[in-house]
Amino acid sequence: MFIRRNAIPLLILCAAVTSTGCRSTEEDSDRLPLAEEMERALLEGLLDRWYPTAVDSLHGGFISAFTYDFIPAENQSKMIVTQARHVWTTSRAAMRYPGRAEYLDMARHGVAFLRDAMWDKKYGGFYTLVDREGNVMDASKTAYGNAFGIYALAAYVMASEDTTALAFAREAFLWLDTHAHDTGYGGYYQHLTREGDVIRRAPEVPSTSDLGYKDQNSSIHLLEAFTELYRVWPDPRVKARLMEMLHLIRDTITTEKGYLTLFLHPDWTPVSFRDSSHQTIEEHHNLDHVSFGHDVETAYLMLEASHVAGLHDDTLTLRIAKRMVDHALENGWDTVAGGFYDAGYYFADQKGITITRETKNWWTQAEGLNTLLLMADLFPEDPHDYYARFKEMWTYIDRNLIDHTHGEWYAGGIDTQPEMKTAMKGHIWKAAYHQYRSLENCIGRLRSHQSPM
Repeated sequence: MFIRRNAIPLLILCAAVTSTGCRSTEEDSDRLPLAEEMERALLEGLLDRWYPTAVDSLHGGFISAFTYDFIPAENQSKMIVTQARHVWTTSRAAMRYPGRAEYLDMARHGVAFLRDAMWDKKYGGFYTLVDREGNVMDASKTAYGNAFGIYALAAYVMASEDTTALAFAREAFLWLDTHAHDTGYGGYYQHLTREGDVIRRAPEVPSTSDLGYKDQNSSIHLLEAFTELYRVWPDPRVKARLMEMLHLIRDTITTEKGYLTLFLHPDWTPVSFRDSSHQTIEEHHNLDHVSFGHDVETAYLMLEASHVAGLHDDTLTLRIAKRMVDHALENGWDTVAGGFYDAGYYFADQKGITITRETKNWWTQAEGLNTLLLMADLFPEDPHDYYARFKEMWTYIDRNLIDHTHGEWYAGGIDTQPEMKTAMKGHIWKAAYHQYRSLENCIGRLRSHQSPM
């Protein structure tokens, strides 16, 4: 049975939380002008820049690589994550702007490529990478990539009410759950062969490789995917996995301080190099650091999942989500220019946290914008003054990330990375997904006079 639910951006997550009645008059007066600014940034600066330019009418799906001035680049390989994110974005845009039928047409076009080129017709599951024509370049499978395939299909079903696409989404979920779910320790293995067999970590694997580990990034996006899928297919198995991932992320992957452990062994023991030398820690930075962007993103994803699962009195998830945002603000926020730094580390021989990457990538700021406004509406009188931080974040984004000449966002803040002015605007890891979700959610909250939860 098809059920369409929560097609609009998440405005109300649960009922038993602080009301927004304590907003200041000044805050109330600037919310609508901010919403109008963001609407223009969403439609003119983001959607109109990407679409239909990114639609590959020759080979299907979407082209991914664009120069700084939005000219298609030479290498146009297509990754499941990027293709799925374009389907998700155009599906959401179709619901937001129902008068523009082209968005649904583009989403449908993208779904066809997922089915015809990225889905393995022999063994099932989504390939990791194909070339522009759809020829397989990397036949391996990941939980992360397949999660985004499910996420995209669920959004398309929400926009189109297409029962064939719903069947495809169900098939993708069941394939992933059958092959990657860990029935012993819970959660999902990240790395799979083409046939769907779990790739275990062997002794000869380099210490800097993540092969065979479980991780927070695939886990939070599995949660995101199951949340989206449950909206259109309220199946008990989907809900069970949604709840499993919520509890693992909240209670196991998130540390007591309020940040995520990046990589973990199959039994969920953290991968840590904290007792090693500074040189060794730096060499393994990709496996072990504090990622402020993932922390603030996860706070939102946990609250969204809790709401969709019907946990309207879930004060524990709310408390931990707030702790994650507070930790990021207290330890990873640039108090001068605004914005979240990329990374930090708790060195054993130093007090407190050390910022190890002062850059500010685009997706972290997008996720921070979304979560800060959510926290502002939930806790309007909190000493952290989330609304002020939200406005500072928007000012930072407007000045240092949005390209007002060529459109879209720079990959990193030009206050610390001026070279980003001429860096690639699009590639297989950068599309419109983070920016779109953030702006859509913020516009909805700014225009709403209701409590967000």
